Amino acid sequence: QAQLVESGGGLVQPGGSLRLSCAASGFTPQYYAIGWFRQAPGKEREAVACMSSSDGSTYYADSVKGRFTIARDNAKNTVYLQMNSLKPEDTAVYYCAADLLTTAQAMGLMTAHDYWGQGTQVTVSS
Repeated sequence: QAQLVESGGGLVQPGGSLRLSCAASGFTPQYYAIGWFRQAPGKEREAVACMSSSDGSTYYADSVKGRFTIARDNAKNTVYLQMNSLKPEDTAVYYCAADLLTTAQAMGLMTAHDYWGQGTQVTVSS
């Protein structure tokens, strides 16, 4: 059974950092684009960062460029989202998702995905 499990969320002060992890099981993540999405209360879910399955190309939302970095460790079947210089507006539930043989750019525009995780809460507040 395919599964994505996020971890690493929590409460952090503005300007702080967090690293989220997304552990994949039940499928071969090397063939899948993996992305991070978030949804804040009262807002639509938005793409944050995605990485292609093939060439490692990436997509970042304008709001996180220069602050967030997506990376994948295929040996550990895990994808990470390093979040630096966090802002209160980054507060949301963060989800990871996976899509077979998809580019990062395409995944950033998609609203439906092959697999979803259950989400992890990130709260940025003083």
